Amino acid sequence: MKRIVFLLFIIAIIMTWKKDNSYIIPDEAIRFRIIANSNSIDDQLNKTIIKEELEGELKNILKDSTNYEEASQLLQNNIGKIENIVSSKTKDYKINLGLNYFPQKEYKNVKYPKGYYNSLVITLGEGIGNNWWCVLYPPLCFIDETKIEDSEYSLFIKEIFSKITK
Repeated sequence: MKRIVFLLFIIAIIMTWKKDNSYIIPDEAIRFRIIANSNSIDDQLNKTIIKEELEGELKNILKDSTNYEEASQLLQNNIGKIENIVSSKTKDYKINLGLNYFPQKEYKNVKYPKGYYNSLVITLGEGIGNNWWCVLYPPLCFIDETKIEDSEYSLFIKEIFSKITK
């Protein structure tokens, strides 16, 4: 009996610890997603090339944004630049800036719940391949993830969102 109580106690501590160290991204974020035409090597490479070109342009577009509304407006005002980059790499694509569905994700102990989010979604061709995604605002896409440990990433995200949601 003592073993069962002790085991339940340990399980409760572990479950509480995991909940306390996870963080849910609030609604006032702008997500970004590129969905590849297929999972062929060429289609995945094309997605990566477009992603890399867009990252630089989006970083430049959003560098002076100080809040969610401003970031949304900057994206809207610069949709032509985004379209020019994508159209230079492929002719079969769709760009949607607005509410788009995202499945649930968890990355480095940060929860990204499923749902419809203000976002920039680029669908290449049939859009049945693996996708790449990140959070544009606040600018989490531009974090050098290779230098941040999982626990540091989670704390960093908490700090960023506590600043923008005040």
